[in-house]
Amino acid sequence: MQRRLLGLAIACALGAFTQTASAADPVAAPEPAAAPEQEIASATQGAPVTELEAIQVTARRRAESIEKIPVAVSAFREEDLKDLQVENLDGLQGAVPGLNVVQGRGSSNSANIFIRGIGQPDALQTFDPGVGMYVDDVYYSRIQGALISLFDVDHVEVLRGPQGTLYGKNSTGGAIKIVTKDPSDATTGSAELTFGNYGRAEGRFYLAGGFNDVWSASIAGAITGNDGYVKDVTTGNRYNDEDSKAFRAKLQFRPNESFKASLALDYIKQDTALTLGAPIAPLLATNLVPGVPATVLYTPPAGTWDFHARTSFGPDKGQNLEHKGLSLAMDWQINEAWKLKSISAYRWLDSDAYIDIDASQFQLGDVLVDFNQKQASQELQLQYDNGSNLQAVYGLYWMREMLPSHQEAYADDLLLFGAVPIGFLRTIDDRQTTTSSAAFAHVSWEFMPSWTLAAGLRYTHETKDYWRTTSAFFGPPLQAASQDPQAVIPQTGKGWNAWTPSLSLQKQFNDQLMGYVSANRGFKSGGFNGRANSPGEAADPVFNPEYVWTYELGLKMRSADNRMQANLAAFHSNYRDFQARVSSVSGDPANPVFSFPVLNAASLKMDGIEIEGAALLGEGTRLSGQLAWLNARYDKFVDPRVQMFPSLATLHDHVPFSPRLTARVALAQSFNFGSGAAITVGGDVSWRDDTWLSVDNRPGLMQPSFAVVGLFGVFDSADGHWQVRAGVRNLTDKVYKTDGQEFSSVGNIQTAYFGWPRNYYVSARYSF
Repeated sequence: MQRRLLGLAIACALGAFTQTASAADPVAAPEPAAAPEQEIASATQGAPVTELEAIQVTARRRAESIEKIPVAVSAFREEDLKDLQVENLDGLQGAVPGLNVVQGRGSSNSANIFIRGIGQPDALQTFDPGVGMYVDDVYYSRIQGALISLFDVDHVEVLRGPQGTLYGKNSTGGAIKIVTKDPSDATTGSAELTFGNYGRAEGRFYLAGGFNDVWSASIAGAITGNDGYVKDVTTGNRYNDEDSKAFRAKLQFRPNESFKASLALDYIKQDTALTLGAPIAPLLATNLVPGVPATVLYTPPAGTWDFHARTSFGPDKGQNLEHKGLSLAMDWQINEAWKLKSISAYRWLDSDAYIDIDASQFQLGDVLVDFNQKQASQELQLQYDNGSNLQAVYGLYWMREMLPSHQEAYADDLLLFGAVPIGFLRTIDDRQTTTSSAAFAHVSWEFMPSWTLAAGLRYTHETKDYWRTTSAFFGPPLQAASQDPQAVIPQTGKGWNAWTPSLSLQKQFNDQLMGYVSANRGFKSGGFNGRANSPGEAADPVFNPEYVWTYELGLKMRSADNRMQANLAAFHSNYRDFQARVSSVSGDPANPVFSFPVLNAASLKMDGIEIEGAALLGEGTRLSGQLAWLNARYDKFVDPRVQMFPSLATLHDHVPFSPRLTARVALAQSFNFGSGAAITVGGDVSWRDDTWLSVDNRPGLMQPSFAVVGLFGVFDSADGHWQVRAGVRNLTDKVYKTDGQEFSSVGNIQTAYFGWPRNYYVSARYSF
């Protein structure tokens, strides 16, 4: 009842605020803000930096200072990303409080993203991300293809907490917003080459300029590759490599000061070998003869993993992805107060990936996942700014995603009949269509000097239509046990509605200190179990939406001399109906059914404190860092296996991807010469507490606390044209787990994936 009253109050307030605005005399709308500046300005070439500059972000769909908005957000400009030694999205790991972002689940192109303990617990495409991914305000609906190479980025924003009001599609955990460079009127460009160990070789370029006063364009590209850091010492084949080609072009039309249109094309193609991890538990073959125990096929060796692996797939079985899109963004300044914005986009994502889930030479959990996604979206925003005390955004959003897929699972080593191995193949075909529609409004009102109230409300209606069939084929002597089909989910559909309000109150105490309190609700729609393998599961495949309320208290501070800056956020989240995929086996020994039910199993609570900041010490010395404490725990987790087998009582003691503490500290020193040239040297240490890597808490799928060290050096020429950079990541050569696969009911599969060993590089860039 309280939530309904809050929603009703916000709806009434939105209308009242706009009426208040009409009584005010509007003044000229401000010019669009420039792109976010680096926290430390580049200043005059060769001159020492004496102040931290404010960063502009668009977290609330308009340009604002990061220190003036009641939102927990981190932002990074292009040079910041280089100093972080970030090449792909997963390079942000450790740089943002509460963020877990790693290459995901045996795929070279998937991103496993959690913020404050909320994300997507299963990589299957019938699950929706808990953290929204946006590139130039266009939503990317799949984690496949989300491990983006940051080759032409203007800046990146990471918003923490539910994004249920302003962003294209509701997100329970947060949002990552990538903004690419816009064309400039003046001719500018750069070219960069990078070489490193493990056969790393990369090339990047960017070129932009104006044809005349109306038209301008830009083009950017990147070719990135390495030989991979995992090796099969028997065959000499290498895995966990990279071979990517990316391209982006923009055409901008600006006939006058009140209208701008930008057409963008992007294309990414990846063609890599397998991504392999290591089994961390014995692999087992199930014997179908009653009373005969399982056969141990493989026992993990003791000690630290040596980055050597085997696979049952041949060298021709790899992972391919083609991701492309077209978008058109148009902005009309209707008058001094009103602005209309349209964002239209169409995207294609084709993925054809072999994944050795058991990461061994045995066929236990080897799969092919082949899908072809198409996504269309349209967003309209009507923005109001009276130039004084009131700003508002009203919007409509629509997205349709069509996602057919074909999957195959190979398990010729999983089943035995006495001493006779039994071949096994499962085939799966499914098709899902998602339609999401929403209307939203957000108003920010400075109702008295230094006090601002902001309220938002969003209504979402989302439907999913789904069809699935699966078949199981056994080899001799159990051909008769084959089932074609084994389970069918006939064409069916279901819809969900949600109201997601937001409310914040902020106080600008003085020029150096702002505080706020906020409440935000997030929603992630339900869906259909894409792993339903039995008639029983197929008869009841629906899982329900999940919801989260987050209450936050924040402070944003800056010293009077602009040499120190810090942001602090403390929050409490109530997260319910968590969509958990678990693993079980049932049926008679002659025809076992390996099932993976999706349960709205849990309700959780999260409490956290996050601090990030930067300081200039002396002349040319910059210190920055982040510290996050998170207490994530289950209020309940209803798992039938735990109720049936008391020995599994500790299976859900820990929330996955929710380390209690994370921290990072970075130090950089710049030396400026009289000629105008400069040298900068720096390093950082990031530390992460014990992290559980799967919903089922298997001991081997926990990464104990560890630290990673990085160093870099940069030379900038006096004329600003040349930059030479060298660096090393994972300086101490720490072996650490980043992600896991848990399918314990199938051969006891528990596979861990690992971060890069020590790697180094040197790059040279010419800019003009």
